[in-house]
Order: sequence, then structure tokens, then C-alpha cells
Amino acid sequence: MNKKWWQQAVIYQIYPKSFMDSNGDGIGDLPGIISKLTYLKKLGVDALWLSPVYQSPQVDNGYDIADYRHIDPMFGTDEDMYRLISLAHAQGLKIVMDLVANHTSDQSVWFQESRKSRDNYFSDFYIWRDAKSDGSEPNNWGSNFGGSAWEWEPQRQQYYLHYYAKQQPDLNWENLRVRQYIFDMMRFWKAKGVDGWRMDVITSISKDQRFQDNPNPFKQTYVTGNQDNGPRMHEFIHDINREVLSPFEMMSVGESPSSTSFDARKFVDPDREELDMVFTFEHMHVDRKPHGRNGRWDLQPLDLVALKQILSSWQTNLWQHGWNALYFENHDRARVTSRWGNDQQYRYESATAFATVLHGLQGTPFIYQGEEIGMTNPNFEINDYEDIELLTNYREIVQEKQTMTKAEFLAAAHKISRDNARTPMQWAPTSNAGFSSGHPWFKLNPDYTTVNVQNDQSNERSVFAYYQKLIELRHRSQILVAGTYQLNCPKNTRIFEYERIYQGVKWTIIANLSNDELSISTYFPNKKYHKFILKNYKDRKDLECNLRPWESFIIEQEI
Repeated sequence: MNKKWWQQAVIYQIYPKSFMDSNGDGIGDLPGIISKLTYLKKLGVDALWLSPVYQSPQVDNGYDIADYRHIDPMFGTDEDMYRLISLAHAQGLKIVMDLVANHTSDQSVWFQESRKSRDNYFSDFYIWRDAKSDGSEPNNWGSNFGGSAWEWEPQRQQYYLHYYAKQQPDLNWENLRVRQYIFDMMRFWKAKGVDGWRMDVITSISKDQRFQDNPNPFKQTYVTGNQDNGPRMHEFIHDINREVLSPFEMMSVGESPSSTSFDARKFVDPDREELDMVFTFEHMHVDRKPHGRNGRWDLQPLDLVALKQILSSWQTNLWQHGWNALYFENHDRARVTSRWGNDQQYRYESATAFATVLHGLQGTPFIYQGEEIGMTNPNFEINDYEDIELLTNYREIVQEKQTMTKAEFLAAAHKISRDNARTPMQWAPTSNAGFSSGHPWFKLNPDYTTVNVQNDQSNERSVFAYYQKLIELRHRSQILVAGTYQLNCPKNTRIFEYERIYQGVKWTIIANLSNDELSISTYFPNKKYHKFILKNYKDRKDLECNLRPWESFIIEQEI
């Protein structure tokens, strides 16, 4: 099989600010990452994806970039980044950087010049529109972080567009110079040794130039929902591929929030020459109430039937038409063990059960820092949170609109807030979880005294050791890379079971995603199997006893 490196790889995402602090200032940094390369190599991963480390005012934790070609001093020096790339390569680890090309920081020199006038070189680098006759915004578009997507600029006497914070103005991809500047920046990092790109909200780069109001069924002042899949999106992404990705053989995974498995083909089918993979949000919305007026904060219990249907659709519809990117956690997603599992009585079991489900699928698995030790969500108070999205949404939903109570919003935040994944990495049961000798930039999860790398690696029920085995399976078992996929028991509300088949071998992957004990004969009536490939209850010897809570295993069976 002629596979690309990323098709047999497992990629580990690092959120640098919270990974490892080397100098005691309370902020994770590049030398801190370098100090943990041996740990990452021991885990067995193949590549490291770094969330942004470029120069930034940190309004949105680095996703507001002021200078794409230089490292923010909080993370180290430019030379530290070059050294990280070199040392990672020496360990056999590839480096994937975060490309944030939908917007920049308002502190970027591009925007600082653009805001000055309507007729300078950078004037058209961003999206400017005149006010309506009454002085109000050009349309009703809303920001993902709350309020209007338009901000008035007194110097130009115009509004500029920002899909996120007002300090994150959207770039104007209709301007060829903008595209060329982005391509050149990507080539710069390729020359430094970077192997690939994760592309932040890449499906937002094309805007509908009619700038019409969004539909407004709830009669809101500002409405989100017209921010993906603009008319020139595929053209622009193909340009990125033609100019940078293909000639320099750089791996790409694009954030595509609204993609289904059907329209994802347009991104990842190799014949179209766009992206290698996309991150969809579709499967991460199965605990969101449909059409809730409070958006992502209106929650419902996990709909496992929907989760299975969505993940299965991606497995079948991309089969021989592209490649999957597999994830449950990242810097924008809460800890799956707390969100959908049982992080109290069955933390190890539910962490490993979800890992089994994910890593058994076809595609490239992504592990988010701390996922490999079963880190959990902290139950913070509102004042403990840092995330600009949460704080602006809280102000709008609870304090202004009053469509949720503080208690309701906090309960949702405990499940899905982005900050759940951004607490410092828990290395040891010592001061500051071994993350820093200084005061951490963000509050630690109080459970760090029990949930940490040191404890986990010495524990007989080690989540880390389980992930090592999953990664080893990915590397040596072609059935996970090339095998067909078949979902079993699609309507079962507690069991996720599927088969992978390749060259006459069948693996059955099963996970009991509930607190209940279930009859095993329902799923294995003849109880025939060849061998256990992996199991999270070590005393499982055969298929006789019931499935225990959050039990998962992979077995090889006769076809």
C-alpha cells in the first residue's frame, strides 16, 4: 500500500501555553515542549501539532496573530522554535503548525495600516463596509463570541468585519495580495522544516460579497450562521494546495465546522487537490439541543445513536474518496471523560472506552494533551474562566438577554467550555502539578494530585499505557488503516460496536458507553473468537461474563 505518512500516524496536539513551563513565569513555552520530547516519543506518537506560538496580544490565546513569522516572547525565541523542529525531527517526530488565515490580530501591521485610510497599500487587506444611513452596522451578522460581527473604525469612518473578537479582523481573501502573503508565509515555515498545517476555520475565508442579512427566526439583534462555505471557498483552498501544499508535500487538516461526510468529499478527495483531512464539528454537537436559542450552551444528554450514525457516515462516505481526521478532544473541546463519560467512578474505564472507539476507526487519530492520562473537566466558577468566548457569551446570554440563569450556564460550561481543555498539563502530584515552578497563568484542575502523568504511569490501570497500545496497533495493523467498516447495533443507546475487515481478518470493536452491566450474549451470541487484541478490563478472559460499565475491547473473529 502506498500510504502517506499521516495515514498511519497518530498526531498529538500541544496547547503550548498550558503544556510545560521551563522558566517559572507560569506560562508554557517552547523549551518546555523540548524537555518533554522523550515523553512524547515514549507515548509513541508520530507528529506534534502546536496551537499558535506566533507573536500575539493573546486576546484569543494566540489565535489573534500579529506577526506570522516570529515567535511570541512568552513562548521563547525564533531560535527556540527552529531548535524544537530540529530536535523533534531527530526523534522521528514531525511538526504541524496552526495556520490562522481567516483573520489576524488588530495589532498586525497590516491592520494598523489598513485602518488609516481607504487608499493605502493595505486598505483592502480586510473587509470594510460603510454604515447604513442611520449609522448602524452593514447587516445583522453576529460574531461567534457574541454581539455584532462589525466594529466601527473612526479613522476610516467604516465598519470592519470580525467573525470572532473585535480584535480579530477578518482578512479579505478576494484580494490576491492577501493570498500571496499567506502563501509566502507558509513557504517560510516550510523552509524552517515544518511538515504540515492545521488550518483554523479555513472554510470561513470566502465571504458572500452580497453581505445580506442572515435569517432571523428568533428576532435577534445579531445572527450567526452565514460564516462557512462562501462562494469562492473551494477555489481559495485549491490555490493553497497548488501554491504550497502539493509542491512542498505538506500535510493539511482543515477546520470545517459545518461539514457533513457528503460535502467533506469536496475537500478531501485527492482528485480535487484541496486538503488531506478536515475536522468536522458534526459529531461534537450530539449533546446540543437542535435550534436552541442559546446555541452551544443549550445542552442535552449524549445521543449515542446520533454519534454512531455520524461517525459511521464519515467512515462509509469517505471510503476511497478521502481520509478521516479522528478526534474527541482538542483546545476547543472539553474532556470527553467528563463530557460524555463518568469521570468519577469509572474515569479510567470511560477514558479508555472512548479511546478504543476512536482509534479503531479508519483515519488519523489526534490526541490532545492530557487525554492520554484521562484528564477531566474542572468545575470552575465563572470568575475562574479565561476564555473570551465563554465570558462574552455569559455576559450576553445571562446578564443581558437573561435567556439562561447563571446556574444553567455554569452547568453547561462545566460540560463543554473550551477552558476545560486549557488548564495546565498535570505532570505530577507536586506543586503546580509539575507544570511550573511559578504561579500558573490559569487555574489548575484541583484533581491534579490524583490525575497526573507520574501517578498514571505507575498505576496498574494506566490510561497512558492503554494509549501506547492503541498507537502501536495503528502502526503495525493494516486492518486499522485499510480495513472496511461496518456498524453493528445502530439503534442501541448504550453500545458502540463495529467491525473492521481486511484480507480475510475481522476485528470487532465494542464499547459499553454506560454505567450499566449488559448481557454479552446480545452482541456475541455464539461467543466465538480467535483472540483478544486489546481490552480495558484486564481480567476479561473470554466472552462469558457480562459487559461491565464502560468496558471496551477489540477481538479477532472468524469471518
